[in-house]
Amino acid sequence: MTSPDAVGGGEAAPHDHDWDLRLYVTGRSPLSLRAMQNLRQVCEEYLADHYRIEIIDLLEDPRLTADDQILAVPTVVRKTPHPARRIVGDLSDTARLLAGLQLQPRTALREQ
Repeated sequence: MTSPDAVGGGEAAPHDHDWDLRLYVTGRSPLSLRAMQNLRQVCEEYLADHYRIEIIDLLEDPRLTADDQILAVPTVVRKTPHPARRIVGDLSDTARLLAGLQLQPRTALREQ
């Protein structure tokens, strides 16, 4: 099942820094739940209303791994801004997540 996440998941206002993220998980495992929570928290803190998270549960349709060449879960894929980036794990290391996504704090987004 693919579903846009409720947090930041509505229609975003047009903005040069809109972030489109896909989080591949396997059901509601503790690792998957931690990854969802950690990604939402970082997005709220650093991107406010400029992101969308799509949760893709590979237990419901494992064929979707081919879309983004997923080899392990949980994996977050930054679809936009380009180029695409991937981070594997529960996303609990915030510094690693920020670096992997090449994420800038909200204040930097407002200044550009």
